[in-house]
Amino acid sequence: MKKKLYPFIAALCIFVLTFECSGEDSYIKWVDFSLTNEAMKDAVTADIDSLGDEIHFDYIELLSCLSVKYGGNFKLYKKSDIEDIKAKRSEGLEYSEIANNDKLYSYYKEAYNAAIGGMVGYYREYTVDSGVTTSEDKYGLASPIASGYYYSHFDDFGASRSYGYRRNHLGHDLMGSVGTPVIAVEAGYVEACGWNQYGGWRIGIRSFDSKRYYYYAHLRKDKPYEDIYEGKIVGAGEVIGYLGMTGYSAKENVNNINVPHLHWGLELIFAPSQKDGYNQIWLDMYSLTNFLE
Repeated sequence: MKKKLYPFIAALCIFVLTFECSGEDSYIKWVDFSLTNEAMKDAVTADIDSLGDEIHFDYIELLSCLSVKYGGNFKLYKKSDIEDIKAKRSEGLEYSEIANNDKLYSYYKEAYNAAIGGMVGYYREYTVDSGVTTSEDKYGLASPIASGYYYSHFDDFGASRSYGYRRNHLGHDLMGSVGTPVIAVEAGYVEACGWNQYGGWRIGIRSFDSKRYYYYAHLRKDKPYEDIYEGKIVGAGEVIGYLGMTGYSAKENVNNINVPHLHWGLELIFAPSQKDGYNQIWLDMYSLTNFLE
């Protein structure tokens, strides 16, 4: 594949990491995923179901062990393999011992932690019933759209965009109603907010380990945010704004998008210069959105 502005078109996940080295300019510049939803579901379910047990099965560790076994080829995945890893861990073996290949195990563990390490954890789930919004603290996965609100989507990553200049779509659009609450998928700090002529009212949230940058755009006119400002720390599951159709205008607070939707994207960042530079790594969120559903 030729290098593009986005060097990654993805499903979920094991990835090939390419390093380019020249002094201090040594960091990951390519990520390629091939993890199946079935494997991801079984690993995350094991993690969630074992919370509070004497042995908690960490989904990153489970996936790393599986990656060593398959050499990254998750077409070979069988549920019995993850059950075998769980049984050996219950017998007292460490994950690295189960993997029996320190180099590959460390490699895959670092890779998964970088891309999806903040996906599972404690979050607050917001639900709407008969117009009344309630919330509950949970452990698991948070969705970018509040529970109880309808949305539709299709795989639009890499589609052509022409406003301002010709470019590729580096996010995923969730079509919904204006005013739908938008949720922080992972905890972090607000790195960017305010008006952008391409994204309208938008929010950029950086994970605490600085490796993931979540981008939420085209938020509602007049009241796009829920108490959001740069530097604020937000929790997973927290309402951060409201779906809208702003953007495609240099004039602030303008609706120039034809269909109300949330654009959300996830960029992996391994060096400060990478965030807005040539070697950007944006994930195709279609598979992840399907998984969250």
